[in-house]
Amino acid sequence: MELEPRDLFEKLEFDKVRQLVVGECLGDLGKGAAARLFPMTKLKDIDRSLRETSAMKRSFDEDEAFPLTTYDDLTDDLKLLEVQDSVLPIEGLQRIHTVLSAMREILAFFTDTRRESYEYLYDIIRSVELDPDLIKEIDRVVDEEGQIRPDASPELAKIRKTIGSKHKELDKVFRSLINDYRSRGWLTDNVESFRNGRRVLSVPAEHKRKIRGIIHDESATGKTAFIEPDGVISINNDIFDLQQREKREILRILKALSATLRPYVPFMRVYQELLIRYDVIGAKARIGMRMEAKMPKLIDRPNLKILEGYHPLLLLKNKQIDKVTVPFTLDLHKPNRILMLSGPNAGGKSITMKSVGLMQLMVQSGMLVPAEEESLFGIYTQIFADIGDQQSIEDDLSTYSSRLRNMRIFTEKADRNTLVLIDEFGSGTDPKIGGAIAEAILVELNDKKVFGVVTTHYSNLKIFSFKTKGMVNGSMHFDKDTLSPTYELRVGRPGSSYAFEIAEKSGLSGQIMKYARRRTGKSDKAVDQLLVDLQREKQELEEKLAAMQDRESQLDRLIKTYDQLHKDLEVRRKRIKLEAKEQALQQTAEQNREFEQLIRELKEQQKEAKKLQAKEEALEKAKELAAQVREERKQLNEDVTDLREAVYYEPSGASAKKGPIKVGDFVKLKTGGSTGTVESVDKKNAVVQMGAMRMTVKLRDLQHANEPLNRQEKKSVYTEVLERNAKFESRIDIRGMRFDEALQTVESLVDEALINGTANLRILHGKGSGALRKAVRQKLREYNVDMQISHPSAEHGGDGVTLVDLS
Repeated sequence: MELEPRDLFEKLEFDKVRQLVVGECLGDLGKGAAARLFPMTKLKDIDRSLRETSAMKRSFDEDEAFPLTTYDDLTDDLKLLEVQDSVLPIEGLQRIHTVLSAMREILAFFTDTRRESYEYLYDIIRSVELDPDLIKEIDRVVDEEGQIRPDASPELAKIRKTIGSKHKELDKVFRSLINDYRSRGWLTDNVESFRNGRRVLSVPAEHKRKIRGIIHDESATGKTAFIEPDGVISINNDIFDLQQREKREILRILKALSATLRPYVPFMRVYQELLIRYDVIGAKARIGMRMEAKMPKLIDRPNLKILEGYHPLLLLKNKQIDKVTVPFTLDLHKPNRILMLSGPNAGGKSITMKSVGLMQLMVQSGMLVPAEEESLFGIYTQIFADIGDQQSIEDDLSTYSSRLRNMRIFTEKADRNTLVLIDEFGSGTDPKIGGAIAEAILVELNDKKVFGVVTTHYSNLKIFSFKTKGMVNGSMHFDKDTLSPTYELRVGRPGSSYAFEIAEKSGLSGQIMKYARRRTGKSDKAVDQLLVDLQREKQELEEKLAAMQDRESQLDRLIKTYDQLHKDLEVRRKRIKLEAKEQALQQTAEQNREFEQLIRELKEQQKEAKKLQAKEEALEKAKELAAQVREERKQLNEDVTDLREAVYYEPSGASAKKGPIKVGDFVKLKTGGSTGTVESVDKKNAVVQMGAMRMTVKLRDLQHANEPLNRQEKKSVYTEVLERNAKFESRIDIRGMRFDEALQTVESLVDEALINGTANLRILHGKGSGALRKAVRQKLREYNVDMQISHPSAEHGGDGVTLVDLS
């Protein structure tokens, strides 16, 4: 990423944020890495870093704290360990032990469930392996206090045991000599001491010739001699020899341990780098917790959409003193890319502008920001900022000259992937000239499609932003009643500087203010207010237009819903009427069975006349009722089909044939009614089979009809009712059928079941995408009866079968 000027981090206070991260790191290497945090420019890298930080913060929030501990720098230890036959000191072994133990804790943290819930943290260490024997080898040699264990080797244990015995022997002899010499008055009050690693007696100078032994030292005054008596010299020599053997054995043990660890040096370097990385992630997560920060959304192109955002450092400062921080919302998108921010001094313009730049740097550095999760941050490869007094004594530049130099760099280098932040644009020179130059620079930057936030007091820049595509005005709200800022950002309208009002509040005399107002002139004062009013009216119109469009959309939806409900209600009404007719038909069928029994009795009694009469009456009644049912069903099917086509389907099905009527054609009366099949044609007449009835009809009264979807309807309703109990199938298979054909088959199944009183139905529709299963359920819910809809177990079909219980 390219930054201008060189001290941009200091201008936007990103250096302070980095120092906060440094302060949260647990190791010196982590602190160094945090101090080098720099914004990234690849979406993949930024997204991964943000997700790692977010996952770490979540582990802290959910009391599953990631096991981060202090660790040491192994750089020098590993360099030494790489040297063949080198011996690592105990301190180095302790540092390696610390790093290995930390890695062991991290690997243990990732249980099977945590590997999934903390996927991005686990990815860092996914391919890493740790040999647990390395830790055991160090523990076998070095204890927790950093001392060589007595049992580090059998030889060392033997030597130390012998040394212990010699020390006991020395104590015994020394106590005997002390008692003897003390009784003779040859010892000082201190009795004994250590010199040159040897245990010695403290003897007054006048008695030193009385005790045989080696004089190791004398006091500074010469009044005391430190003598190793003859009786312990041999014992001390033995102890010295044993101690040398002990040192050689320890050296041998450390050399062997170093040789064991040497092949793992590359792995240890990896472990150290991983600890550094986790350390920095943990530090960023802890800073995020302090800021109550969240992970925003990312997009691989320039964008500015900050919802309920706070300046990170200001938020932390205000939290310490229990002061409220006012958030801001900024959403710049095509065609608006540059925000011209105006308003009174101390109203929050600069803080808002700096917040945008600082949060952008933090996001591209993999840090969470104090804004809503729905905030959308783009990626910039260049960030330019012109903020504050940049006067340079070294370069002999005034403030304005320095700012013009920045503008030259900005206009030369800026492109569509650049974020530009400019504070108090145009100031530092004559207002008219400065405003004109600033407007010319804005033209150049806008042509380069940059994104940016610019603060200003100049009216010409506000007017330019109002008229120019790609730019939008914004203001920091100011309470005119209290003459105090509210720090609220309002995009869409410019702000007044309220210079006169603030000057009056500051206590300037009325005479001074009167003179200033007169010198300013009415026209100059009116421009600012006119622009504010014009922008406000524009925004109000846009809001009203949006509200009207929304209301129109709602009205369209309500109309469609009303039409749908009306059709649905009509279908339900006709269905209820049909159900009543079918119930009556079922009752008639039962009566017909009684008539059949009566006919059989009459036949036995040879009463043919009564039998025929009863049968004809029953048949006639059944035919009339069946005709009514067919007519009702036909009308209902047409309504349901219309409803389906309006909601679910496209029109389908073949049209009726054309031409003369022939044997086998499907026909119906021109006046309406059921569909029948032509059995024969004789000149102007045709014999037509309609259900159980066969009739002769004039050809001119017939017309071609579509083939019925259910060929079983050729049977009369009367016959169908009589035979229903014997032939009704409670299972159907609608796989492979067209949508409308499948749903009509389901409808017929349920209708038949209701008429027959069948309780349990099985509909095989297959799994597929699930659309047919949903349609079947919707069709079943159209019936105003109690039913239970379920699916069998997986081995009996699962979601591919629907079970219906009508009991």
